[in-house]
Amino acid sequence: MTWRAGYRDRRVLLLGGSGFIGRWVARHLAAAGADLHLVARDPARAEALWAGLGIRGAPITADLSRPGIAAEIVQAARPCITFNLAGYGIDPLERDAARAERINHRLVAELARAAGGQRDPEWAGQDLVHAGSAAEYGAAGGTLAEDTHPQPTSLYGRTKLAGTEAVVAATGEGLLRGVAARLFTVYGPGERAGRLLPSLIEAARSRTELPLTAGTQRRDFTYVEDVAEGLLRLGALAESTETPVNLATGRLETVRRFAERAAVVLGLPVERLRFGVLPGRQDEMVHEEVSVVRLRELCGWLPGTSIEEGVRRTIETA
Repeated sequence: MTWRAGYRDRRVLLLGGSGFIGRWVARHLAAAGADLHLVARDPARAEALWAGLGIRGAPITADLSRPGIAAEIVQAARPCITFNLAGYGIDPLERDAARAERINHRLVAELARAAGGQRDPEWAGQDLVHAGSAAEYGAAGGTLAEDTHPQPTSLYGRTKLAGTEAVVAATGEGLLRGVAARLFTVYGPGERAGRLLPSLIEAARSRTELPLTAGTQRRDFTYVEDVAEGLLRLGALAESTETPVNLATGRLETVRRFAERAAVVLGLPVERLRFGVLPGRQDEMVHEEVSVVRLRELCGWLPGTSIEEGVRRTIETA
């Protein structure tokens, strides 16, 4: 039985399924035949989105900022496995420290306890898959491997790290089978306006110039469908990981080179990319390659979509 077939008819709980990455996790689970239970604060709005993407599932209305809600939704759904794609703070406008602590840390700790207590003896995979972030590494620098000491520099990074550590601790104590996957620079259909690829697409459509930073910073650009597949592959693992797992390509590209490669696919003249017009962000991470040895060992797989193919799929899906 393949990892995908293992999800057929299994009860799966998904938090954050209406978000950029979460909707792709939902689509992959739906395609695998899972019995989906999707958490949303506004079910009507979320169901309209899911219906447009061909996603069917049982909606659960929940306010994730409320203490104790994790146990309630796990008890209601009785899942074989829970995927947590909920998060707060990736949007620069999200700066409420209490909400970041609640969604990125406390909720995750509660989910770990609840998911472990709900274990289905007929399910061989993980109880909980939690989406962490590269921001947890922060100022660590150098090659980023799972044993690199995290040095988060932002509210988002600190609270996401606390959530990841809660999953790792619960797994180490034998309370659940869980894995925290650290995601890097994810791009593709569904990204919010203002990010790099949506800005490039808009510039191509409007035939305008696009002011950018110098773009010298290097990033591990990972196509969103590959990330969703990686999360499902990790969820199907029978063994406990007891460490976070980097979910990335293992290949670095400068922001400038990503923009230039995308521009070719989009038919956007490169001279319209105004590099160096905008200042760089002071809190931007600087690191060398991202180690994906652990991901390859666990899954026998790595994300393989090229930047050109990812951009093509994005404009075809939009």
